[in-house]
Amino acid sequence: MKKTTLVDGSQIFCIAPTEGQMLYEHISGYLEHDLIDIEEGDTIIDVGANIGVLGIRLSKMFTNIQIISFEPIGEIFRVLEKNVELSQNKKFETFNWGISDKQENINLTYYPNSPALSTANPDIWSSDEELLIALEGNLDNPPSNWWWAKYIPKFLYPYIVTRLRKNAKIMRCKLKTLSMSIEECGIQNIDLLKIDCEGNELKVFKGIEKKHWPLIKQIVTEVHDIDGRLEYICTMLKKLGFIVSVVSEPSMEKTALYNVYAKQSNF
Repeated sequence: MKKTTLVDGSQIFCIAPTEGQMLYEHISGYLEHDLIDIEEGDTIIDVGANIGVLGIRLSKMFTNIQIISFEPIGEIFRVLEKNVELSQNKKFETFNWGISDKQENINLTYYPNSPALSTANPDIWSSDEELLIALEGNLDNPPSNWWWAKYIPKFLYPYIVTRLRKNAKIMRCKLKTLSMSIEECGIQNIDLLKIDCEGNELKVFKGIEKKHWPLIKQIVTEVHDIDGRLEYICTMLKKLGFIVSVVSEPSMEKTALYNVYAKQSNF
């Protein structure tokens, strides 16, 4: 199993080393937002945990923090489990299912060369143009240890995009609702709900029963703004009593990807 070195000098297990480093940058952005406040003893729910970068980062920042992570794709989940061991956080738990609006088994598309693109909605990455924009944004705003990024000529970008999608696999995966998972895992409160599930974020919200919304204090979710989804989610969260902020990361400014941050107004 591969390892990669992050900006802070620590090492984690990964599938694609550069992707692991970029995930660390995204997680750093989440934690730096003004609406997000994490403290000792908090419970974090990580939907679409991937290899567990959020859990690794928080386990280094706090001595007492509970991380409950959900990752449906087996090959990614095995790396997540290794990173849980690496974290030495006994309250870092992992579950091998995804979160959606109902319980079912479905086919997910897994991209071995870029696991973070793996999705139940492969159509969102069918356009070369969208991926090229995302790639250019990442290379224009790289992690500080990507000294080599500025030397990659743009004529190679289409080749890189083709490689990212190469050898895609269809994986049969289990899904459950967040409310089912809350009850099955005995979750009493959610200080931060993080959602990054490549186009399935609206279904995650629709799978939360009314009785469980009061448990959720803060949210950060990546939103693919398809068919007015961004406005719909923001309006829904405001009606539920959340203060909402929308951010377009520098690396994603020209894409339809946004980060939505939400915090209960009474928290």
